[in-house]
Amino acid sequence: MLLWLIAQFVGGLLLLLAGGDSLVRGSASIARNLGVPPVVIGLTVVAFGTSAPEFVVAVTSAASGAGDIAFGNVVGASIVNIALILGLTAVIHPLVVTPTIVTRELPMLALAVSAAFVLSLDQYLDGTTNRLARGDGLVLCLLFGVFLYYTIMALRRQKADNFVKEAREYGWNLRVRSMAIPSVLVLLGLAGLGLGGNLLVTSAVDMADRFGMSQALIGLTVVAIGTTIPELATSLLAARRGEADLAIGNIVGSNIFNILLVLGVASAITPIQIPVRGPLSLVIGLGAALLLLVLINLGGLSLKRRDGFLLLAFFAIYLISMVVFE
Repeated sequence: MLLWLIAQFVGGLLLLLAGGDSLVRGSASIARNLGVPPVVIGLTVVAFGTSAPEFVVAVTSAASGAGDIAFGNVVGASIVNIALILGLTAVIHPLVVTPTIVTRELPMLALAVSAAFVLSLDQYLDGTTNRLARGDGLVLCLLFGVFLYYTIMALRRQKADNFVKEAREYGWNLRVRSMAIPSVLVLLGLAGLGLGGNLLVTSAVDMADRFGMSQALIGLTVVAIGTTIPELATSLLAARRGEADLAIGNIVGSNIFNILLVLGVASAITPIQIPVRGPLSLVIGLGAALLLLVLINLGGLSLKRRDGFLLLAFFAIYLISMVVFE
């Protein structure tokens, strides 16, 4: 029974990751064939597609009444991305950071987590149960729109931007002349995401019941680590190639997208109940973002190996606290 449960979880995770990759490649190729500029493909289609696993898990969990997993996955993935993935990346290869990460992305990430924290405090603000209602979800989506607008305006004022360069190159690489193959990839991607999301959420709920753990803890740890595998692979590869901006930009951008748009759209579709330790998890997420900002500034716009070890220590403390105080 236990082996079958683990097989379900792993199978669901693999389907999610494969489905997200297939959806990105198919939809980006279709957009490229329709004449959409490569930079637009990189900034929209690719960004949306790489967070598809988190989005599917959040919506599936919320719709099935497992809001703790939906919330835990998004918030946990944010902490895992910064503390674990960037920590590992910096230990393997020190990272040089462009000023826009400090002046644009990281402050927006701190604002996003702070907004989610305030919106989750219903019990303290009006005496009701903590949850992200549909209105809260729309607020998060609007904040994402503001971030997207600000980013586009900032990019237009700059002669060169590494993020735009990467997006443009990615758009060209995904070009497939035939429309049939991309269409099949999109359909396969949607099917993989749907089936994988259902398997992952169902097995995660069963896993929590079997081991006497809360759904929030499963979402904040096991599910969060599993769904951030694409970010881990991208960041490690970028670091090995010496593309530090892509490694850090990939992590911070993914966190902003997940907190504002994934959590926002999911709660707008189905209100998400906030677990008991949900607000604390958001505070930890904010702490991770601020720690990263401080380390980058102290390092002179760089993340050194010692900074990577500090981030890994932060993650270890977070993981231990989640288990011990469960």
